[in-house]
Amino acid sequence: MAIMTKKPGKSAQWGAVWQLIKPYWRSEEKWRAWGMLTTIIILSLAGVYLSVQFNEWNRVFYDALQNRNYPVFKAQLFKFTWLALLFIVIAVYRVYLTQGLQMSWRRWMTEEYMEKWLTNHAYYYTEYQHQVDNPDQRISDDLNSLTSGTLSLVLGLLSSVVTLFSFVFILWSISGPLSFAIASHEFTIPGYMVWFAILYAAVGSAIIWSVGKPLVRLGFNQEWFEANFRFGLIRIRENSDAIALYHGEKNEHDQLTGKFDSIKTNWWSIMRVTRRLNIATNFYAQFANIFPILVASPRYFSGAIQLGALMQISSAFGQVQDALSWFINAFDNLASWKATVNRLAGFNAAIDQVNAQPRGIKVSQNAEHALKLDNLTLNLPDGSPLFCNVSAAMKPGERVLVAGPSGCGKSTLLRAIAGIWPYGAGNVSLAEGKRYLFLPQRSYIPIGTLRDALSYPDTDREYTDEQLQRVLEQCRLPHLAKTEVLDDYANWSQRLSPGEQQRLSFARALLIKPDTLFLDEATSAMDEETEHRVYSLLLSELPETSVISVAHRSTVAKYHQHCWQFKNQENGPCGFTASAILAE
Repeated sequence: MAIMTKKPGKSAQWGAVWQLIKPYWRSEEKWRAWGMLTTIIILSLAGVYLSVQFNEWNRVFYDALQNRNYPVFKAQLFKFTWLALLFIVIAVYRVYLTQGLQMSWRRWMTEEYMEKWLTNHAYYYTEYQHQVDNPDQRISDDLNSLTSGTLSLVLGLLSSVVTLFSFVFILWSISGPLSFAIASHEFTIPGYMVWFAILYAAVGSAIIWSVGKPLVRLGFNQEWFEANFRFGLIRIRENSDAIALYHGEKNEHDQLTGKFDSIKTNWWSIMRVTRRLNIATNFYAQFANIFPILVASPRYFSGAIQLGALMQISSAFGQVQDALSWFINAFDNLASWKATVNRLAGFNAAIDQVNAQPRGIKVSQNAEHALKLDNLTLNLPDGSPLFCNVSAAMKPGERVLVAGPSGCGKSTLLRAIAGIWPYGAGNVSLAEGKRYLFLPQRSYIPIGTLRDALSYPDTDREYTDEQLQRVLEQCRLPHLAKTEVLDDYANWSQRLSPGEQQRLSFARALLIKPDTLFLDEATSAMDEETEHRVYSLLLSELPETSVISVAHRSTVAKYHQHCWQFKNQENGPCGFTASAILAE
């Protein structure tokens, strides 16, 4: 996980938004997805139809009250009962199906994005180049917000459009014309309540947009600050031992305080904008309750319409006004959704950019050598050369030591061999159809049972307890070679010391038995006697395995047959020589 030093605040274009949304609806699950969406839309239309029925019910019911017509009053109560029950059933299953569609969409997108992120080492390049901040949040939170927000906004807009067209004709027909005179000129506005509703919603929408527009940017920043603060807390948990030894609590506290101050400052900005937005939206909503009655009351008091018609006008006006006010009602959700889209669009673009980058180093296979380098040049990301035009080869079963001063590119060489270092030129050729295993200085140990951690990355291969216990005992980890410990679920990178972690990685190598083993300072946390033990195990247990070791200790040389030596040169890249190591 990386923390960006520069805030990514670009707004995604609508074309990029469509690129995020459309894949699921064209995927192998499209028929199921469109079927669920169609059912939800039908239920939404049925809900609008019932709203029209309720509107007509208002007129008949209140006319019955005004005329003291008890039989009609009783009949309308019965009609209301079955309308309400039907409305409840439709509302419940519309929400139920929407939630199901949301989870199906989220599951599909999560699988796609995980595949995209983990393919071609995109996760490594985006992290190394600091192109994406907090990718875990993008996949876990933002995909959830995208799917739920998109469905909510689209279905809400559809419902509003259908409601508008359904009720605008009702409001037009029942509101009648409005006649008035100005300077002896007579004016008549047909369906005047419709025009008042449009004007009311237009003015309100313009005010809400001008007041609430900053929330899009502030919401984006808030997620960014929250993720950085959360990352700081995780870093303390992951490095608790080192921080405690350094007594770095004050420094960590100051850093966390600084990160939280950013959260607090941005939150106060959100509060100020939200306060103004709430003033505008609440005034708009409250005044909307009385506005249609005020506008229609002259016709009621003149006797042109009865109480039922007045209530029907008020209800129809409310429906039209709500439909026209979709933007106002959905503004908060729309602002959050747009911030989510901006983050996902940036994440998507970063992965596409990484995958489109040319790979200067070609990795191929051969049938003769365990490893062959042909005119290999490695550069730093800024283009500075580490070393140039290196050619070397190791045969199956050979053991090679890579030595040289720090910063000359020894570890980078292993990254290039693994196919994850794109900066440079030349060719790397590996033995065809063989198994490779890389043991870095800080071995990766996944959270889970010890048996899973020991056999990683062979999660699909079963090893017996006897095999696991044997390699643990061979690598001087007898306290872990117990059945109950093998099944213990824990964060082993926290429970084991650096030396124990490196011994565990050697036990992993003995278990997996790779054809070629790459060691990058893999014994740096061990004492010399333990180092001698694990290297001797490699010679005795894996005699046919090719080994290439990066190490600074001269004591490692005796376990190898050849040495690839890098040397610093003035004003230029490192020099390279290959030589045999004489047996003692």
